[in-house]
Amino acid sequence: MTKSVLITGASRGLGAGMARHFAERGFKLALTARDASSLAQLQAELATQSPQVIVKSLDVSAFDTIPAVVTECAGELGGLDIVVVNAGVAIAAASGKGSFQSMRETIDINLIGAIATADAAVELFREQGRGQLVGITSVAALRGMKRQGAYSASKAGFSKYLEAVRCETVGEDITVTELAPGYIDTDLNRSLASRPFLVSAEKGTGIMVDLIERGVGFRYVPPWPWALVAQVMKVLPVALLRRM
Repeated sequence: MTKSVLITGASRGLGAGMARHFAERGFKLALTARDASSLAQLQAELATQSPQVIVKSLDVSAFDTIPAVVTECAGELGGLDIVVVNAGVAIAAASGKGSFQSMRETIDINLIGAIATADAAVELFREQGRGQLVGITSVAALRGMKRQGAYSASKAGFSKYLEAVRCETVGEDITVTELAPGYIDTDLNRSLASRPFLVSAEKGTGIMVDLIERGVGFRYVPPWPWALVAQVMKVLPVALLRRM
C-alpha cells in the first residue's frame, strides 16, 4: 500500500530535501509552505517520482487555517500516514536590542504554529485510527544560545510539547517522532560563523527520512557525533557557551 506524507515548510531546506527522499521511496506527497512559486517548482520536479504530489500554500502563523489544510490534504491523498512539522525560521535577535518583533515571529512560527499543526495532525490520526507525527526541533533546544534566545526557546518548547503528546497517545496507534538536527547545510544556517560537524542537505535529510521510516522516538541528526556532543552541551559553562 502506498503511503502518504504531509510536510510543512517544504519549499526549501530540510523540507524540500525530505520531500525528495520521500518521493524516491514512492510516497504520495502533500507539500505546504508560504512560497507558492517554489512549491510549484518542487511539485513539477517530483511529479515523475511520486505517485501523487499536491501542494498547498500555508503560513503556519495563520493558526486557524491549519486544520482545514491538513483535512484537505488527507482528503486528496486518501488519508495521511505521516505529518512532518518542519516549518520554521531562525532569526538572530539579541535581547534588549529592539528585536522583539523578530522574536515574536520566531515563536509564532516555530512554536505556536508547530503546536497548531501537530494538534491538527493528532486529531486526524485519531479519526483515521493511526498515524505518525514527526516534529523537527534542533540541538539548539538544549541550551539558550547567544542571539538565538527565541529560537532556542521555541525548539525547547516544541520538544516538550511532543513529549506530552507521546504521553497522551500511549495505547493508541500513533507514533510520535522528534528529530533534532545539528548543522545541516541549508539557507537557515549559512550566515552563521561556525557550523561544527556540518553535513550536506542531501545526506542530512536522507538520515531524517530513514529515521522517520523506522518510527524512532527521538534522535539527533546525524546521530553521531551529536548524541555525544549533546551531553557535553548540557553541562557546558556559560562562559564557554557564549563563544559558540
